[in-house]
Amino acid sequence: MAKSPLLLTIALCIFSAECLPVDSIIQHSQSYDGGLCFNLVDPWGYTCVEHTAQTDDGFLLGLQRVSPGIVNSGVEKLPPVLLLHGLFMGGDCWFMDLPNQSLGFILADGGFDVWVGNVRGTKWSHGHTTLSDGDKEFWDWSWEEMALYDLEAMLTYITSKTNSKVFVVGHSQGTIMSLAAFTQPDIVNMVEAAALLSPISYLDHITSKFVLNLVNMHLDEALSLLGIHQLNLKSDILTNIVEMACDGGRVDCSDMLASITGENCCFNSSRVDFYLEYEPHPSSLKNLKHLFQMIRKGTFAKYDYGTLKNLLQYGQLKPPAFDLSQIPESLPVWMAYGGNDALGDAVDVHHTIKELRLTPSVLFLEDYGHVDFLLSTRGYDDLYCKMISFFRSCGNGISSRS
Repeated sequence: MAKSPLLLTIALCIFSAECLPVDSIIQHSQSYDGGLCFNLVDPWGYTCVEHTAQTDDGFLLGLQRVSPGIVNSGVEKLPPVLLLHGLFMGGDCWFMDLPNQSLGFILADGGFDVWVGNVRGTKWSHGHTTLSDGDKEFWDWSWEEMALYDLEAMLTYITSKTNSKVFVVGHSQGTIMSLAAFTQPDIVNMVEAAALLSPISYLDHITSKFVLNLVNMHLDEALSLLGIHQLNLKSDILTNIVEMACDGGRVDCSDMLASITGENCCFNSSRVDFYLEYEPHPSSLKNLKHLFQMIRKGTFAKYDYGTLKNLLQYGQLKPPAFDLSQIPESLPVWMAYGGNDALGDAVDVHHTIKELRLTPSVLFLEDYGHVDFLLSTRGYDDLYCKMISFFRSCGNGISSRS
């Protein structure tokens, strides 16, 4: 770590009176006044109600419940579906485009009882019962806690309101959460079926040169030594570090999104300014460290605290793995992945499938990158209609509500 040029550069930047140019990578002008419903759903004529679910460790998670628009108000009423966003995103990601292009609206118009999840630390959630976001303890979590606490709290809340099992849709980090949580009987028993977009449980074959550059430069360790706990990509220091990673790592960042996620075939680049009014959301440094552990070690396991603390935390030298074979064989699962996805590589997706006892339905889209699964202008025809057909084929949940 002492040899890392990144740490030296960051330190010089912090303590210099003339730091790097600010906000040259990510600019933003967002307002969260009024909540997700008010900002992104209500204007299109849909009924949207804000809810709050509390986790067992005290986080207050924002949930939004979306009903069909006026034009489709008479459609068949179908079971609840929970949408789980990816890293540095919030529930807004499901409503970024026109109603006929955005999955949140499409599901509502199809008659589904749509619930939008927002994990801890994101702007649409509501903090903690005792901690403030200025406390380092507030950020002491990774996707492990999102899987075991956030998803459990969301599903418990939804089932209490609907008296129904829940369809789950996850993208990227939302699939990591789902796959880990589904190994837990008390959580998976609340799930009717799952659709996983860019499914991730292993990350050791990612091809994103930008991300691999950050991993190799030990960004996570450098930020930890500097006492940073919250990752806010809209902060000056982190936008400057992103720029350093591009210049110092000889990575072409002229298309920042593609350098991270892979080439996206069907992403509407003319709407980037609008997307950046809402994205990216904050996350924790511990979450990034956990993801980097997955890349370096090739494991799908709990957080690695190091040998001594692992012994204290887990009673063993290495963190326990999440055993994908523990996901019930009876759980219907549908997966979609892309040939241009630099974060959800096909080799890692196949590794995940091989470890499952169940046999998922699988859709491969050769020209899709990581973000296309959320924001493709062709999403309905390529992807969403097939996912909806899968959910409709899972008859138990639908027949119980018809």
